[in-house]
Amino acid sequence: MEEVSSYCKTLMQQAIELAKKGMGTTHPNPRVGAVVVNHGEVVGEGWHVKPGGPHAEVMALQQAGEKARGGAIYVTLEPCAAHGRTPACTEAIRRAGIKHVIFASSDPNPVMAGGAKVLKAMGIEVTEGVLREEADALNRPFLHYQRTGRPYVIAKAAISLDGKLATYTHHSQWISGEACREHAQQLRAECDAILVGAGTLKHDNPSLTVRGVKPVGNVPLRVVLCFETPVFSDEYKLLSDEAPTRLYVRSLNEHADAWREAGVQVEHAPSLLSVLKHLAEDGCLQLLLEGGGALHTSFLEMQFSDEIVLYQAPIIIGGRDAVALWDGKGAQTLDQAIRLSDVERDVMGDDQMIRGTVVYPD
Repeated sequence: MEEVSSYCKTLMQQAIELAKKGMGTTHPNPRVGAVVVNHGEVVGEGWHVKPGGPHAEVMALQQAGEKARGGAIYVTLEPCAAHGRTPACTEAIRRAGIKHVIFASSDPNPVMAGGAKVLKAMGIEVTEGVLREEADALNRPFLHYQRTGRPYVIAKAAISLDGKLATYTHHSQWISGEACREHAQQLRAECDAILVGAGTLKHDNPSLTVRGVKPVGNVPLRVVLCFETPVFSDEYKLLSDEAPTRLYVRSLNEHADAWREAGVQVEHAPSLLSVLKHLAEDGCLQLLLEGGGALHTSFLEMQFSDEIVLYQAPIIIGGRDAVALWDGKGAQTLDQAIRLSDVERDVMGDDQMIRGTVVYPD
């Protein structure tokens, strides 16, 4: 039994590696990989490339052809049971003559879920839950969106030993060293959008592009959140053609047309929640928050930051008016403090990277 379990895990791991090829291109769909096996031989492989394209199972079955008949298929996500942009994968599996389906994660999408039940009704053997945790981790943004209707937000910041993002004059370049900045570029490359606030736009004039690292998939959308449409200037680096740019504003004014004429999408959004839902509906399921203290504070107080990546440098900035990661009152008692779980720490040059999942107090 142990030998069979090890064999299944090996093939499912192969399917997971195939699913990773869809990182950066599948959202709002999940990342899925599939492997078709017959008589101990891999006869077909596939992964989901982009929305509207064939699903991983269909790609793997097409490659296998007649060799799939009587075999098994390993897939990282429960095969869909409904017709969406493409036909149901359960029907493709039946037509291919597959006798055994092994999958890792259950499909949380109520429209597409139920594939296991459908397959069993067809007389096909089904095994579920093989390497579920690994497959779930690969699709964390998709699963989070299905559960909350919001994108998965990674809050990233470079901070001093005393928790400051910038001096009282808003000077922040550079708190962290080169190794941390390279790591931050890799984070950007893995996300669908990069968010900052009006303060960062004003004080830093960021480009918000992926530099020195090849994007994993599509170029991340550059997003600025503002209370009102900022005064337009052709000096803004966000106007470059390296990536699309979008402004979300609570109050539209006479400056909106100038931004639009420069190729920037301007959207009215009455709340932070409406911004996040609009981005998710547009396929941006993994967001990198790079804003200043005000924006980080808003996300933390609304419990919208899901993961935090901090690059802590061995410097002390000091000053009550320096920019802090979480401004305002903060926690009254320690049991009300925000904590991180599954913490990862890495030394990067003279700095340290601290990364973990955000756990909010009850």
